[in-house]
Amino acid sequence: MNYKFLPHTADIKFRAYGTTIEKAFENSAVAMFSAMYKGKIKGNVKRKISANGKDLESLLYDFLEKLLILLDSENLFLSKVKFKIEKDKFKLTGEVVGNNAKNYKIGLDVKAVTYNDIFVKKINGRWVCQVVIDV
Repeated sequence: MNYKFLPHTADIKFRAYGTTIEKAFENSAVAMFSAMYKGKIKGNVKRKISANGKDLESLLYDFLEKLLILLDSENLFLSKVKFKIEKDKFKLTGEVVGNNAKNYKIGLDVKAVTYNDIFVKKINGRWVCQVVIDV
């Protein structure tokens, strides 16, 4: 499984996995958007994306926040992402593909990504990202 939701009292908590750090970040984005909508999203709109951090956790936070900003400002609902991470510089650059959110019945409204319980680390040979999102 690429991600799993974990118990949380008020918000949504998940762990996303990947053989590479890019795949774990990508699966984090997929998990966050699947909390809002369970179906398939068509990808016909492209946008450039970049994120920065002082460590891997802040890079993941900034990446997911930028995706929420695209949703809030341009109604871009994520279909897929393609990007590269420069781990030594904590920098991410790439492209987001999605569709207008108005074309889908979105269930939950994700307000923000939080730093609560966030981590990015390698466990047993694979990358794991843990995130709590405020709904």
